[in-house]
Amino acid sequence: MSGPAMNKKLIFTLSAALLLSACDSPPAQPPLSEAPLAGATIGGDFTLTDQNGKKRTFKEFDGAYRIVYFGYTNCPDICTPDMQNLMAGLKAYEKSHPELGTKIQPIFITVDPLRDTPEVLKQFVSAFHPRAIGLTGTEAEIADAAKKFAIYTSRVEGSSPESYLMSHSQTPYLMGPDGKPLALMPADVPNTDANEGAPNLVEAELAKWVR
Repeated sequence: MSGPAMNKKLIFTLSAALLLSACDSPPAQPPLSEAPLAGATIGGDFTLTDQNGKKRTFKEFDGAYRIVYFGYTNCPDICTPDMQNLMAGLKAYEKSHPELGTKIQPIFITVDPLRDTPEVLKQFVSAFHPRAIGLTGTEAEIADAAKKFAIYTSRVEGSSPESYLMSHSQTPYLMGPDGKPLALMPADVPNTDANEGAPNLVEAELAKWVR
C-alpha cells in the first residue's frame, strides 16, 4: 500500500492514538483559588500535645496538606466511621499517588481532653493510619483551637460524671500547604443508607486539590 491510501491510514492511526491518549488522561485539576473554602477565615496556629507527649503547633506542618478532624475517642456513632473512611481514602490515594500522598498529614484533635490523654489517643489514631497525629491539651487550649477552626462543641451530661457525650461539628477539613482551608472532606451522614464519606469519595477529593 502506498500513496494516498497509505497517508489516510496513517492519519487515521495517529488520530485514534491521540483520542485514546486523551481518554486515558486524568481530568485537569481546578486551581486552588476555586476550592470551596478558599478565602474562608478558618484555621490558625495552636499549640497542643501529641500522642507521644510532645508539644506540636499547627504552623510546624506548613508545606504539607493537612486533613484536620475534630472528634473524640468515646464518640458512639460518628468519629470512628469518619476516621475509618478518611484514612482508608488517604491510604488509597497514597497507593495511587505515592509522591503526593506523602505531602498529606492527617491530624485528629480531641474535643474531650479530660478523657483523651496522649496514651488514649496513641491507641486510637494508630488503628487508622501509621502517620496520623492525635492532639490533646488543656480545656482552654482545645477551646482555642476549636474556635479557630469554627468547630462547635459542648458537653452532654450522662447518667454518671464519666458517661457524658460530646456534641461537636462533623467537619473534616482539607487544609493547604499554607495552612489555609481548601475543602471539607466527604463525611458520612448518620442515619442514612448511603455512605457519603466512602473512601473512594475521599480519594477523589484529594485527587482534586493535592498537587
